[in-house]
Amino acid sequence: MRHGKRFNHLGRTSPHRKATLSNLASSLLLHKRINTTLAKAKALRQYVEPLITKAKNDNTHTRRVVFSYLQNKESLKALYNEVVDRIGDRPGGYTRIIKLGTRLGDSAEMAMIELVDFNDLLIEESKSTKTKTRRSRRGGKKTSSDDAETGREASGKKKEEKSGKSEPHAKAVDKVEEKISDGGDIEDGQIEDTMQADSSSGEESGDQESKQVVSKTETEEVDKTEEVKAKTSQEMEETDEKPEKEEEDKEENKE
Repeated sequence: MRHGKRFNHLGRTSPHRKATLSNLASSLLLHKRINTTLAKAKALRQYVEPLITKAKNDNTHTRRVVFSYLQNKESLKALYNEVVDRIGDRPGGYTRIIKLGTRLGDSAEMAMIELVDFNDLLIEESKSTKTKTRRSRRGGKKTSSDDAETGREASGKKKEEKSGKSEPHAKAVDKVEEKISDGGDIEDGQIEDTMQADSSSGEESGDQESKQVVSKTETEEVDKTEEVKAKTSQEMEETDEKPEKEEEDKEENKE
C-alpha cells in the first residue's frame, strides 16, 4: 500500500524511478537545459536541487554522496566545476520550469527545465530593466522644480518680513549701535526709552503722511467738481443763445 507516499511514482518501480531521475539529473547538469514531461520535470526538481546544495561544500564526503546519486563522473565534474561557481550564494531555487504545451500522440504535458543562472538572455534583460525605486510619501513625489519654487517663495516671504519692519524701529536700533560703538554705557531702560520715542515719532510721521494724502485727495475731488460745474454752466448758456440767434436770422431773412 502507498500510505503516506505523496511523491509521484511516475508509473515505475523504485529502482526504475531512481535510474530515470539520475539520468535526467546528469543530462541537466551537462546541458543546463532539457525538455521532458511536466511530471518528470517536477520530480527532477526535487531530486537535483538537494544535490546542488550539497555540492556547495566541496569535500570528499559530499563528492561521494553526490556520486552515489548521479553515477556519472562527467556530470559530477560539471556540477563542481561549472554549476557551483555560477550559483554562488543563491539560497535555493536553482531550476526553472517552463510549460511547452502538449505532445502529439498522447497529449502529455511537456515542459522545459533549466538551471536559472545559465540563461544568459534573461540575466542581461533583468540587468538592463533594473531601475532604482524609492518609496515616496502619500502626497506624491516632489520634483526639483517644486522644491526650487517653494524655496524662492520662502526667501521672498523672509525678504518681505525684513522690509516690513518699520523704519523708526531700524533707526532706533542704529542709534543704539552708534552709542555702543562710541564707548558709552547704555542701560536697558534707556534702550527701551529710545525705542519707544522713535516708534512714537515714526507713528506721528506716518499720521502726518496719511493726513497729507487725504488732503490731496479732497482737493482733487473739489477741483473735479468745480470743472464739472463750469462745463454744465457753459452748456446751459450755449443752449439759451441758440434760439435767440435763430430768431434773429429769421427776421433778417424776412426783411
